[in-house]
Amino acid sequence: MSSNPLPAPGPGPSSAPRSPDATRRSDRSRRAILDAALALVGEVGYNKLTIEAIAARAGVGKQTIYRWWPSKAAVLLDASLALAGDAAAEGTEPGDTESGGGWTGFPDTGDLAADLKYVLRATVDEFADERYSAPARALTAAGATDPELGARFYAQLLEPQLALYEERLRSAREAGRLPPDTDLRLTVEMLLGPLTYRWLLRTAPLTHAYADALVDSVLGGAGARA
Repeated sequence: MSSNPLPAPGPGPSSAPRSPDATRRSDRSRRAILDAALALVGEVGYNKLTIEAIAARAGVGKQTIYRWWPSKAAVLLDASLALAGDAAAEGTEPGDTESGGGWTGFPDTGDLAADLKYVLRATVDEFADERYSAPARALTAAGATDPELGARFYAQLLEPQLALYEERLRSAREAGRLPPDTDLRLTVEMLLGPLTYRWLLRTAPLTHAYADALVDSVLGGAGARA
């Protein structure tokens, strides 16, 4: 038997010092900033929202925010996109206000009027929820004077939702429920334009009954078949 002592065991992998995960820390900071922007715009409104206030609420320096975003409007747009992404990840159902409001898909039961009323009612509920309404109202106003922001707001938030309406109307047209010459985008705009106008300008209460009446009027004018 050898009298040589066994070599002393070296430090295992677990004993090596770990370097901070910069990516994870960056993601946490980014999400904290987005959450802070959403919370603050609901509390103080867009005009009083500042980068300094967002930074303080998120627990970061304001230079961290400026490294990623050029303005408070840009922060708010990405915050709204994150909010929409969270709803999609949770599989939120149309009209399910308890789990966050909004909707992530478009039903196709074969009854076009019922499907449109279902989604428009969910939109009414979403407009009544300050988590969605406050940033949407702020971005609508900011986008009116900032063409670049307005283009991003439309392309990233509005257009995907408009496309869902258009896809459902196309399915109805192919099934013979709408005339073959129906202008799909125009029909979508006739559905959502009055709803958005009433919400944005607060011209009258936004209710489920109004959403239902809007669907009946637009489909009646479009010559929809039951």
